[in-house]
Amino acid sequence: MKKFLIYSLAFFLISGFVFTSCIKEESVDRYELVLDHLKTNNLDVSSMHPSGWAVPAKTLYENLATYYIIDLRSATDYGAGHISGAVNSTMSNLLTEAAKAGDKKIMLVCYTGQNAAFGLAALKLSGYPNSHFLKWGMSAWNSSLDKWTPNISNRAVEPNRHANWVEYSATSFAANTNFDKTPELLSNEEDAATVLKERVQAVLDEGLRFVKPDVALTTPEDYFINNYWTVDNVTANGNSHLKGAYRILPLSITTNDLKYLNPDKKIVTYCFTGQTAAAVTFYLRVLGYDAYGLQWGVNGLANKNMTSNKWPEGQQNYPVE
Repeated sequence: MKKFLIYSLAFFLISGFVFTSCIKEESVDRYELVLDHLKTNNLDVSSMHPSGWAVPAKTLYENLATYYIIDLRSATDYGAGHISGAVNSTMSNLLTEAAKAGDKKIMLVCYTGQNAAFGLAALKLSGYPNSHFLKWGMSAWNSSLDKWTPNISNRAVEPNRHANWVEYSATSFAANTNFDKTPELLSNEEDAATVLKERVQAVLDEGLRFVKPDVALTTPEDYFINNYWTVDNVTANGNSHLKGAYRILPLSITTNDLKYLNPDKKIVTYCFTGQTAAAVTFYLRVLGYDAYGLQWGVNGLANKNMTSNKWPEGQQNYPVE
C-alpha cells in the first residue's frame, strides 16, 4: 500500500510537470508586448532609416579605415571582387558578424543597396545604432559591378502613361482606413526583448521579400500599397503614383499609424530606390505583417521623371580585390 501511494504521488507530480510544461510552451500573441518595447526604446519606423544612414561610395572610399565592412553578396561574387577589408556574411549570420565590429562603425554593402538597407534595420533593432549602408550598393562602387542600369525602367510612362500610374491630386491617394486589426505575432517567450530578438533573427533568415515593379503596375489591386513619399516628393518626381496606393507617412508607432495598414493583405512599400522601403519592410515583418518592398522603387517604373535619388547617381570606379 505504501509503495502504491508513493508511485501514485510520483505519477501525479510527473503528470503535473508535463502538463504545466505544455502550457508554458503554448505560443501566445506577443504583438502588443513587442510594440510597447519598441515605443519604450524609441525604436520607431523612422529610426530604421535615419539621416545619414545611406553613405555614398565616395564617402566610404575616403573613410575606409573607420568602418567594419560587411559584404552581403554571395561568396562567389565576394570572391570575384570586394572592397578592401570587407568580410563576407550571409543575411542569417549578420548579427554574429556585426558583433565583431568592435569600436568601428558598421557598413553593410550588397549589390544595389536594397538588401543592405534591409539588414541595417536588423542592426538598428539589435543595439547597433552606429551602422550604415552603401547607397546604391556595389553598383556605385565600381561600374563593372553595376546591377542597377539593367533594371531601371520607364514602363509606367512609356510609350504612354499606364492606366495604373495615375496623376496625383488632393484625392488621388486612397483614404486612410482604421482597420482596427493587428497581425498575430506568436511566441513562447514572455520577455519583450527576447521576443524581439527572436523575430529579428526569423526575418533575417527569411530574407528580403520583393514585389517586382511590372507586377505591382499590372495588378496593384492585389496589394496594400503604401507610397512612402511626402507630397513634395510626389509632385517633384513625376506627380504620379500607383493606382489605389495609400500615403501613410511617417508610419509612426507613437501615433498609432499602423492601424491604417491592412494585415490581411500583402503590404508593399515603395520609395525612390527600394532602399528605404527595404528597411520599412524589415520592421513590418518583425511585427508580423506580410510586408514586401517594391524592387528598384520608382527607378523601376518612371526613372526619366525623377529629379532626385535617380540612377545613375555618384557611380565611381573604386578598386576591388
